Amino acid sequence: MGIVAGLDSSAEFTRIVVCDTDTGAVLRQGYAAHPGEPKAVDVDPQNWLLSLGEAATGGLLEGVEAIGVSAQQHGLVPLDAQGGLVRPALVRNDKRAQVAAADLVESLGGRQAWAEAVGSVPGAGQPVAKLRWLARSEPENAQRVAMILQPHDWLVWQLLGRPARRTTDRGAASGTGYWSARTGVYRPDLVDLALGHQAMLPEVLGPSDAAGITPEGLLVSAGTGETMAAALGLGLGPGDAVVSLGASGSVMAVHHEALADPNGMITSFADATGMHLPVVSTSNAVRALRGTAEMLGLESLDELSALALKSTPGASGLVLLPYLEGERTPNLPHTAGTLSGLRRESMKPEHLARAAFEGMLCALTDAMDVLRGRGVEVRRVFLLGAAAALPAVQALAPALFGAQVVVPQPADYAALGAARQAAWALGVARGTLSPAAPPAWQGAVAQILEPGDDLSAGQAVRQQYVATREQIHPGAFGS
Repeated sequence: MGIVAGLDSSAEFTRIVVCDTDTGAVLRQGYAAHPGEPKAVDVDPQNWLLSLGEAATGGLLEGVEAIGVSAQQHGLVPLDAQGGLVRPALVRNDKRAQVAAADLVESLGGRQAWAEAVGSVPGAGQPVAKLRWLARSEPENAQRVAMILQPHDWLVWQLLGRPARRTTDRGAASGTGYWSARTGVYRPDLVDLALGHQAMLPEVLGPSDAAGITPEGLLVSAGTGETMAAALGLGLGPGDAVVSLGASGSVMAVHHEALADPNGMITSFADATGMHLPVVSTSNAVRALRGTAEMLGLESLDELSALALKSTPGASGLVLLPYLEGERTPNLPHTAGTLSGLRRESMKPEHLARAAFEGMLCALTDAMDVLRGRGVEVRRVFLLGAAAALPAVQALAPALFGAQVVVPQPADYAALGAARQAAWALGVARGTLSPAAPPAWQGAVAQILEPGDDLSAGQAVRQQYVATREQIHPGAFGS
């Protein structure tokens, strides 16, 4: 038995879990918020170190032999030739870079060119778009950039004492917009296209590689982005998909190969095990529920859920296309939501409430079908986010997704994934684990929901939704 730690430095806080190397059982935990403005898009990376130090107080890391780092994605840490910070780190899905992202798409020849080059079409959050924004908005700072890191890369570098070697992993690299998960190599020409000149990029480590040893003697694993760490912490494998329910939504699945999508709907990430994580995102998920609750004068989503369950499958013919903020999947950025099927008998609060849940879940099923259409197998769906606990979501999701639904108990899955990676790297370094597979830790404690007898009703609801979508937005998915 040994002890390892997993560190998750998210956009707003640091969480640390200390785990048993053999079972993954959590022995100790630490937490600290980052200092500074929580929603800032320009951040001093020293804030991440300050919260790390606070989270690790009280002997939290005593006896720890290895540590893994998970950190927020959508981050750019620009360094000069001496390793100094050129300007505060650019983080989050920074809307300032939206025009820069569109410029890059056009500069390379369109969405298909980007999908073929690196497996994704630039968005405002990606480092490649932030580089273009920096070159256009702060040219003097851009000229000083000699090295480009992401938050997880920078934290690993700091833990190791700022060595000459800088590293990243394939998971984090796949979100940059200048590394291809399909080919496994950087595209320096895209850095040049965005920044206006070349810059040093960190070495991409393999899943079980170690980045180095800290001055205190801790082995540091490769680390990865939060999405990839959470997948590792959940114990995902082939046949598993994750549906994330936030204001917007996403569907992510484990697959054996990278998927280049000429329409740009699929973002082709690499995972932290050597597999791939194709992701399809929607602009609208829980925001459709909140909007409906406000329209009905309800104070909570729990009330909306209870009301929806008073209706029946299909909501008496009422269909909500929940494109309230435009939509990414399908690509309808300038459209609006649509409420269809209004008849006297359907104009009741419970039917509108149900249509909101069915519309949100059907839109996410559309996203899942994009992956299924490319050969991605989905046998289990992990449902994440606070809305996953709503009774209406749990009642409707299995039949609409057409798969077993797993609702994991809330836990620090990104930090757990980072710890599991640390245990893997430690085991490989000692010759006790194979570099081919991570340690077999206990799976997430979860509630299991089956489609059962509701499957046929779910298929009918799906057909009603698709028919409405095709009538209002014909050919939105190219059919």
